[in-house]
Amino acid sequence: MNLRRTRAVAKKEFLHILRDPRSLTMALAVPLLMLLLFGYGLTLDVDRIPTLVYDSDKTPESRGLIARFQGSRFFQILDSVNEYRTIEKRIDQDQCLLAVVVRQGYARELLAGREPQVQLIFDGSDSNTASIAHGYADTLLQVYAMDVRTRALDRKGGAKLNPPVDGRLRVLYNSELKSRNFIVPGLIAVILAIITALITSLTIAREWETGTMEQLLSTPLRPAEIVLGKMLAFFTLGFLDMVLSIAVGVLVFQVPLRGNPLILVGATCLFLLGSLCWGIFISAAARTQVLAYQLGMLSSFLPAMLLSGFIYSIENMPAVIQAITYIVPARYFVTLLKGVFLKGVGIDILWGEIVFLFVFAALVFLAATRKLRQKVA
Repeated sequence: MNLRRTRAVAKKEFLHILRDPRSLTMALAVPLLMLLLFGYGLTLDVDRIPTLVYDSDKTPESRGLIARFQGSRFFQILDSVNEYRTIEKRIDQDQCLLAVVVRQGYARELLAGREPQVQLIFDGSDSNTASIAHGYADTLLQVYAMDVRTRALDRKGGAKLNPPVDGRLRVLYNSELKSRNFIVPGLIAVILAIITALITSLTIAREWETGTMEQLLSTPLRPAEIVLGKMLAFFTLGFLDMVLSIAVGVLVFQVPLRGNPLILVGATCLFLLGSLCWGIFISAAARTQVLAYQLGMLSSFLPAMLLSGFIYSIENMPAVIQAITYIVPARYFVTLLKGVFLKGVGIDILWGEIVFLFVFAALVFLAATRKLRQKVA
C-alpha cells in the first residue's frame, strides 16, 4: 500500500465534500437536529397520567385519597365524574388513561382494618404505559391506606402499625431515573450509524454513475488504497459529528460523563471505521446511488434502532432475534456508551465490546477491498 496514493484519494474526496456545501451542511446539521428532536421528543418517563375520579363514598377519607392523586406528579386529575358511562366515553375518545373509582363504604372498610374496594380502570391500548401507571396507582393506594390506619390507631392510643416489609430503595448510575440519561447515549450510536453508512454508501456508486470510476481505475491505485483514502475523508466528518453529539449530550441534555473520555473517543473511532467501511462495501456492491441508499438505510437505521437495545430490551425479544443482535455492531456500541457515560466503567469491563468493534471494522474493510477488486476485474 502506497501512502502517497492514499493521501491523494483522501484529498480528492475532501475536495468533493468541500465543493458540495449542501451535503456538507447536511452531514453536520442532520445529526445535531436528530439528537435535539429525539432527545426532547422521545421519552420513556410516565408521569402526568390523565386521570378521572369517580367518588361514590364522599367521605373525608375518600377525599383524602383523591387529594393524594392530585398531589402526585405521576397523575393529572382531569375531572370528577358521576357515572361509568362518562368514564367509558372519555377513554374511547383517548382523553384519559386511568379512572379511579372509590366505591361506597371505602372509609368504613378502611378504618375497620379490612381491604377497601377501589377500582382502577385503565386504557390498555398502550400496555406498557398502563402497566407502569398501575404500579404507581397501586403503590399510592397502599401507602395512603397505611397512613389512614396509622392515624386511626394513634387517635385510639393503640400500637403503631408497621408495614410488613421496610423496603429501602437504592438506584445506581441514574439516581433521578431520567429516561433522557438512558436515551441520549443510545441516540449517539444510532445517529452515527445512520450518517456514516449513508454518506459513504453513495461515494463509489456516484463515481460509477458519473463515469469517473473508470478514470480512477486506470490509475495505479490499488483497491485497498481507494477504500482507505475515501474512508479517511469521511472519517473526518464522522469525527466532527461525534464531537458535536457528545457535546450536545453533556452540555445540553446534562447526561453525566462518568467514564474516561479517551475510552469513549477510541471506541467511537472504531465504530466509525466499521460503519464507514460498511458503507463503502455497499457502494461497491451497488452501482446505483438509489440502491446504495436503500441498502445503507436498511442495514444501518433499522438494526441500530430496533436490535441494539437502544429502546427495546434485547432480553425480551424472541430467541432467534436475540441471536441476530449479536452481529449488530450498534448493540456493542450502545453498551459501550452507556457504560462510559452512566457507569464510568473502563476497559476491564468493556474489552469484549471493543474487541468486537475492532474485528468488525477489520473484516468489513477486507470485504470492501475484495468487493472493489472484483469490480475492477
